[in-house]
Parts: sequence; C-alpha cells; structure tokens
Amino acid sequence: MHSFQSSSQLRCGDRLLDLRKPQVMAIINVTPDSFSDGGKYHAGSALLDKILAQVDLACAEGAGLIDIGGESTRPGAAPVSEAEECQRVLPVVEAIAQRFDVAISVDTSNATVMRESAVLGAALINDVRALQQPNALQEAAASGLPVCLMHMRGDPVSMQNNPEYQDICGEVEVFLRARVAACVAAGISQDQIVLDPGFGFAKNLAHNLELFRRLPEIVAWGYPVLVGVSRKSMIGALTGRTVAERLAGSVAMAAMAVERGAHIIRAHDVKETVDAVRIAQALKFEKIENV
Repeated sequence: MHSFQSSSQLRCGDRLLDLRKPQVMAIINVTPDSFSDGGKYHAGSALLDKILAQVDLACAEGAGLIDIGGESTRPGAAPVSEAEECQRVLPVVEAIAQRFDVAISVDTSNATVMRESAVLGAALINDVRALQQPNALQEAAASGLPVCLMHMRGDPVSMQNNPEYQDICGEVEVFLRARVAACVAAGISQDQIVLDPGFGFAKNLAHNLELFRRLPEIVAWGYPVLVGVSRKSMIGALTGRTVAERLAGSVAMAAMAVERGAHIIRAHDVKETVDAVRIAQALKFEKIENV
C-alpha cells in the first residue's frame, strides 16, 4: 500500500479524537451471543440503565470511544435481521449520545444501522465487513463519519474453516488497499479511514501471530490502526486460559500493540487496558509529557 500520512486527529462527528496518544475503545455488545459477554447487555436480560452505567464506568476509566455492537461476529455466529439489529443498537446509541461526551463507535455492517446511528449521534462506523454489504459504502460516505475497515475472508459462519494464506500481511494489505480505494471513490476522505487487520477473523493462530509481529508494517501505511485482540481465542491458545481468564494476556497484547504503533485498542477491560497503554506509550518516548 502506498504510504499515506494521516492527521494526528480523527474527526468523529462534532469532536476530534487525538491519535497522538493511543485511544482505548470500550466494547459493549448488546447481543445475546457474543463470545465474551453475550447476553450481559442484551435487552432481554438487562435494562438500558445497566448499559448506561457500564458506559459511565468505561468513560471514568479512560475510554476514548464506546463501541456498540448488535450482531455477534464470533466464529460460527449467525446473522441477525436488520430490524433486530436496529432494535438492539439505535436506542443505546441515542441514549449514550444524550448523556455522555464520548465518541460512539457503531460496530455494524448494515447500511440502515449506519444511517440511523449517524443521525442519533454516532461518531465512527466500525465494520468487520469493510463496507461490502449492500448500500453500506454509500451510507457511510453520506454520513460524513470516519470508517474503520477490517480484514476478513468469508463471513462469521464460515471464516475459520481452514483459512490459508501465502503471505498473511501482503494479502491483508491487498484487501485493505482495495477497500480504501473503494471508499475514496465513494467520497470518503483518506484522513477519515482507520484500518483493522482483523485478528481472529479468518485466521489461525500462526496467521494471527505473524500479523501481530508485522504490525509495524501495517502502521507504516500511514492510516490509523485499530487492534482488537481482547480475550480472543489466540490468547486462549497461547495460555490455555478460558475467556474469563484472559485479562493478563489481553493487557500484554494491548501494550505490545501500542509499542508496535497501534492507535486504537479495542478492549473489554478498560481500566487495565488504559494503564497498559499509558505505560507502553510512555516507554516509546524519552520525554514524557502528560501521559
């Protein structure tokens, strides 16, 4: 990918996100079947005020973004209907926007959810399918919001069925370069694009580790880079820990991602991740100012 030098700030709706310091994106899944916290904040098992309390805590712990997802993308997950995703996500986005001064990221591939979330106050579109679903590219461009494009092959139902690559980093680059070009052609500015290598999506452990080792190459493309490895199976494969026991592994990888140049860390455990990110960032520079 030809090098592009993005701004140190990402315009997210009516606010600027400072990317000179790595930002922590707090994960809040309003789904019944997400791999880590499925059902915890789903409408059927918790009220909106419980979600808002978690947002309040995440903000107090230092989250710069809140990522709201209404469709599980864990391996083997089945898609949800547009109506169901709207019902899960839109009231939450609206309530957060009305009550908190924080950038809201919407984890969706659905064009309608993108459009309606933007109207209600969302600040970032985070799409694991890289705006390839019907009308997603057009709605994302019309929203004026920044977009995060993630690499994935296939779909969540089948993505882990023996994925193969000759050159994992090179093939991720080819895919993301094509999606960036599609975004620019649709009217999305290059300085409004964030890239996500897609750890755990259509990749086995060896692929994930190679991609993580080569993260500086991806950062060198010049776009802000989001890394999401929190509690994922790659950590379980390395440590033998269950999902609930992967805090230490997640925090370690967050720190190493920052050391390798990542700009946004997507995490379940905000307080611990914020601490790790601050330490990793401080160690990258000889002069410490307001870390």
